[in-house]
Amino acid sequence: MTGYRAYLDYNASAPLLSEARAAMLAVLDASANPSSVHGEGRNARRIVEDARREVAALVNMKPDHVVFTSGATEAASTLLTPEWRMGRGDIRMSKLYVSAADHPCLLGGGRFSPERAMRIAVDANGVCDLSALAAALAAHDREEGLPLVAIHLANNETGVIQPVHEIGEIVKSAGGVLVLDAVQAAGRIPLDLAGGLADYIILSAHKIGGPSGVGAFVAASDLMMPKPLVTGGGQEKGHRAGTENLAGIAGFGAAAEVARNGLSHAGELAAMRDRVEDTVLSLAPDAEIFGRDAERLANTTFFAIPGLKAETAQIGFDLAGVALSAGSACSSGRVGPSHVLKAMGFDNDGALRVSIGRGTMAKDIDLFAKALAQMLARRTGRTTQAA
Repeated sequence: MTGYRAYLDYNASAPLLSEARAAMLAVLDASANPSSVHGEGRNARRIVEDARREVAALVNMKPDHVVFTSGATEAASTLLTPEWRMGRGDIRMSKLYVSAADHPCLLGGGRFSPERAMRIAVDANGVCDLSALAAALAAHDREEGLPLVAIHLANNETGVIQPVHEIGEIVKSAGGVLVLDAVQAAGRIPLDLAGGLADYIILSAHKIGGPSGVGAFVAASDLMMPKPLVTGGGQEKGHRAGTENLAGIAGFGAAAEVARNGLSHAGELAAMRDRVEDTVLSLAPDAEIFGRDAERLANTTFFAIPGLKAETAQIGFDLAGVALSAGSACSSGRVGPSHVLKAMGFDNDGALRVSIGRGTMAKDIDLFAKALAQMLARRTGRTTQAA
């Protein structure tokens, strides 16, 4: 592949920020173990704790409530467990409730057995059916244990934002615990865990311009915590064993600081997203833009054009120098439409996702428009002008 390429797949992974790269390079020579008590070890510990403060600030929470993991999937698997502890006592979560349009790391159920994981329906925009959630929790047998609800704040395919405050009230009134997957929302909308957003929140570094292979979960209170998924040493206060990924955590902290300070760019991203959608609709008036009638992230467009197979179109865009996706990168290799579209009630040849970020430029959208116009012209055998 030669020539200029437009990267429009930020929801899969944001390009590594220069700030994150610099932070990682600065610590690569700090090869000491953060658990060692000598000077080199203390310096490594300082790097970890500085990053912990930045990640905590991103969600307005205390640093000691941040637990670093190898990524969001591990964080989800840690939190989605029936076995919890409060002080010296055990607490049981007897059933898991997830949205039918959730990310696979939540839909997989973590450490719950399949019969103990219930999916809650969504509407045509992918918004959680609040009445269905309330009914499910009202029917929950508290004698068996507490209900655990896990839901994404913003959908990774459509960008639709869930009514999390209403969800939180429903879960609270049922005496349940709410885990919020904020992987796509972090750095794009404000997150305030101290303000009662959720009981636990999941984050991923590479979605905000940090490195792959590092994530975290953050607790609103450390009085109740899940039994560890990774056991062994006493790292992360015993919540996640294993020597810390020093360079990855440093990059995560730097990216979190940039994300927290960059929330004001949402308006610029929304204008660019709207241009993408105007282009799609001008070239294909019968196109469907999913979730358009709901509150969405400013950076995400998920669309389908009748007769245009998403997976084939994705290859065509790639050959034209445009990197985008046909849904979630975590579901690559699947056959058929996304589970998100199925949950929303759509049955088609799949959809294409354009997701942008602060590094996206007008010429990236121009290249996307040109590629789409040429693709549709070849399909119809006529000349189409890009919007």
